[in-house]
Amino acid sequence: MKNQEIVLTGDRPSGPLHLGHYVGSLKNRVILQDQYTQYVMIADVQALTDNFENPQKVSDNVIEVALDYLAVGIDPTKTTIFIQSMIPEIAELTIFYLNLVTVNRLMRNPTIKTEIKMRGFEESIPAGFLMYPVSQAADITIVKGTIIPVGEDQIPVIEQTNEIIRTFNRIYQTNVLVEAKPMLSKVARLVGLDGQDKMSKSLGNAIFLGDSEDVLKKRVMSMYTDSNHLRVQDPGKVEGNVVFTYLDVFDTNVEKLSELKAHYQRGGLGDVVLKNYLFEILNELLTPIREKRKILAQDRSEIMKILLKGTAQVKVIAEKTMNEVRTSLRLNY
Repeated sequence: MKNQEIVLTGDRPSGPLHLGHYVGSLKNRVILQDQYTQYVMIADVQALTDNFENPQKVSDNVIEVALDYLAVGIDPTKTTIFIQSMIPEIAELTIFYLNLVTVNRLMRNPTIKTEIKMRGFEESIPAGFLMYPVSQAADITIVKGTIIPVGEDQIPVIEQTNEIIRTFNRIYQTNVLVEAKPMLSKVARLVGLDGQDKMSKSLGNAIFLGDSEDVLKKRVMSMYTDSNHLRVQDPGKVEGNVVFTYLDVFDTNVEKLSELKAHYQRGGLGDVVLKNYLFEILNELLTPIREKRKILAQDRSEIMKILLKGTAQVKVIAEKTMNEVRTSLRLNY
């Protein structure tokens, strides 16, 4: 029997999913679907907040993201996958929540401040982007999610969600909404191939789940190592070396990895040998995902059927939640 708590998680379809997504959430979702009632949302509305000039990109990637979900082992008979834009109740709930949050509070949200800086919005912040935490609060509460798998950078968004929930329940004297708690992954964040803080498609420093073997090899060989490790015989640094960062995450042979680190630090181990070793590990991981994805991609209409079925199931839940919310707001005419 599954735990009574409800897991809600999801991704923005602004591009295919990469290894950072895999270690950060996808791997966990495969495990969680056997333990909890799990909903996975394809957040196409939120993807439009910084892709509003290219809606076709968002639309096209809905199927691509779904393919990645299914390829890693997320089972639609165990996990309900749905499309955000097809649940209008989320947008309605967002409008109600906006009355409970100040602009200053949104501007102080550390997650939003970081994202604004990263995207260079400065003073030209789209209102839709600024209200992202409110929208996410609606995503969570529309299915009454209680466990939200996130990275550390998203914890302030969950905190703001709970602020909204408490404010709503207090003002309208109800217990309709339930608070959520974050569930952190073992790997908080996977650095990019170039050593930058975050793997991202926009930064061009990512390995994607659907990458071919040749593309994977090229990406691994481009990885940042130690700029001072000019000759094989030279001692090299392990700290800040992206190849070792990835090996720490993906290499299950702890004893061998420890030996490689010691060898690299004393000199005599070349970067190419090290990268080839990492490539073999990543290729072994990604090959079954890649092959399953290719098979699934042959019938995209079937993928859409899965999404529409999951969305229909969530629509029923969303309508029930909104009936309760409207009753609390005295809008049940």
